[in-house]
Amino acid sequence: MSTSSLRPPLAGEVVSRLRDAVASGRWKVGERIPPEHELVTEFGVSRGTLREAVKALAHTGVLEVLRGDGTYVRATSEISGTAQRVFREHSDEDVLQARFALDTQTARLAARAADAAVVVELRSLLQQRRAAWAARDFEAWSAADWAFHLRVAEASGNLLLFELYDSFGDVFHGTKMVQRLEDGFDGCLAAGHDDLVDAIAAGDADAAVRTVIANLDYCMGWVPAR
Repeated sequence: MSTSSLRPPLAGEVVSRLRDAVASGRWKVGERIPPEHELVTEFGVSRGTLREAVKALAHTGVLEVLRGDGTYVRATSEISGTAQRVFREHSDEDVLQARFALDTQTARLAARAADAAVVVELRSLLQQRRAAWAARDFEAWSAADWAFHLRVAEASGNLLLFELYDSFGDVFHGTKMVQRLEDGFDGCLAAGHDDLVDAIAAGDADAAVRTVIANLDYCMGWVPAR
C-alpha cells in the first residue's frame, strides 16, 4: 500500500488546521476568519475542499457562515460549539438541573485536589464578585461569578470535566439567566461560593457538595414557572 493512500482526506486535514487555529487563539471567538481566497492559498487546497472543511466545523458550532459577510468563530472546540448550540434550545430550568450534575462533581473533586494557592485564587474572585455586585455592575459580577465556578471546575483536576463545564459558559451566564437579577435576588449568596471555598480549604467533599446544592436550589427558585 502506498504512503499516499494512508494520508487522511484533504478536507480532514483542513478541518484539523482550522481547529488548531481556533484552539491556539489565532482567531478568537466572535472574530471573522480570513477570506476564502487567503485560506485556499495558505492551505494549498481547492475552494471546494476548504468549503467542505468550513461546513464541517459550522455543523459542530465552531464556525458560523454568514452569507455576504464571512465566516466567524463561535466556539473554541466541537464540544463547546455543540453544547452552546444545543443548550440554548433548552429552558433555564433544564440548564440549572444540568448544573446539579456538573457543579456537585467538580466541587467534590476540587475539595480533594485543590491546594492553598487555588483557595487564595477563589477567595480573590469572590472579592471581585462582591465588589461588582455592590457597584451594581452586573456584567462584571457575572464575569467574576463564572470565573469562580470555572476555576472550581479546573481545580477538580479532571480535564474532561473542566472542558465540559467550560463549554456551558455562554449558556450558564448568558442572557438566559437575566431573570436572576430581579429585585430581591442575592448576588452574593454564601452558599455555593464562600461556603464552598471553606469546604474546599478544609478538604471536605461532602460539605462542598451540600453547599453547591443549596446554591442551585436557591437559583432554581428564581426560574420562572414553565
